[in-house]
Amino acid sequence: MTTDDRAPGALLAVADLTVHFPVGGGILRRPRAWVRAVDGVSFEIQRGRTLGLVGESGSGKTTIGRSIVRLVDPISGSILLDGENILAMRGEALRRRRRKMQMIFQDPQSSLDPRQSVGRVLAEPLSVHRVGTPATRQERIAELLELVGLNGTFIRRYPHELSGGQLQRVATARALAVGPAFIVCDEPVSSLDVSIQAQIVNLLGRLQQTLGLTYLFIAHDLAIVRHIAHDVAVMYLGKIVEYGPSAAILSRPSHPYTIALLSAVPVPDAVIERGRRRIILTGDVPSPMNPPGGCRFSPRCWLRARLGNPERCLTEEPQLVVHEAGPQGHAAACHYTDEVRESDRRTDALPG
Repeated sequence: MTTDDRAPGALLAVADLTVHFPVGGGILRRPRAWVRAVDGVSFEIQRGRTLGLVGESGSGKTTIGRSIVRLVDPISGSILLDGENILAMRGEALRRRRRKMQMIFQDPQSSLDPRQSVGRVLAEPLSVHRVGTPATRQERIAELLELVGLNGTFIRRYPHELSGGQLQRVATARALAVGPAFIVCDEPVSSLDVSIQAQIVNLLGRLQQTLGLTYLFIAHDLAIVRHIAHDVAVMYLGKIVEYGPSAAILSRPSHPYTIALLSAVPVPDAVIERGRRRIILTGDVPSPMNPPGGCRFSPRCWLRARLGNPERCLTEEPQLVVHEAGPQGHAAACHYTDEVRESDRRTDALPG
């Protein structure tokens, strides 16, 4: 990869992305309702950086990742990859563009064909994209296995013969096969043991530095994201509620939902951990088919009754507003960001 390829700037720019899924209906009937999985999401990822996309299950994180690689078609918005709107691409143009963007799935056991050996799994994307000759493809497969920390004997093995960590290394090698610039990592360590999680996170970090990769790292665990992400976007019910540099969000959260997520992150100090207060959110996540008016987090907000006018939270939707200047900016979608930062952020729930 040349120096020009690693030049600064946004490699990926997502603007007003909206993805709704129909419920009921049929070929000749209108849907009874729509699941508003993603509702007007915008963000950028700078070249060579990692954006951590965090939130509870059902918040829309995976839908965003699948939309970027065109496994899901949004109903509106734009996705610019290196300046080109990939939502406008079809057929051969889209197939060629897919060489530049790949995805690592959450469960490698289900994403790898059990009937194919590791060698055939890695050869398939090279063949589909017509990369090299049969001889050079074998050299590339050996190179890929070495990149992810596996030796040549794995070429003849099948998925059922591998451990979870080895499977995820193979899935990572498959994503790297055609030389992408951008990779969506969809909770790639959530199904692994803690010790193996650290190995895969370290592997992804090393590959990023070596190959100049750009990542969208999807997770529900801020403890994992803090070790790999340069920037963080916190999602709740189809919306981004906080966005900014990782260090700023982890040390100076500006949204009550982010504070609640951070309270669940353990700290490696028994004395501090015993003294911390865990914030337990009451109630269930509202249905994405009928999200609440105003702030979507308001029905579960543990600070609403103590901040300003609580009725405003129920009737007026807060916008994602930058309140801390910087190259990436630190933005939050809360009517009372200043109050959250200046008073309730002092809660002992935050990891020290």
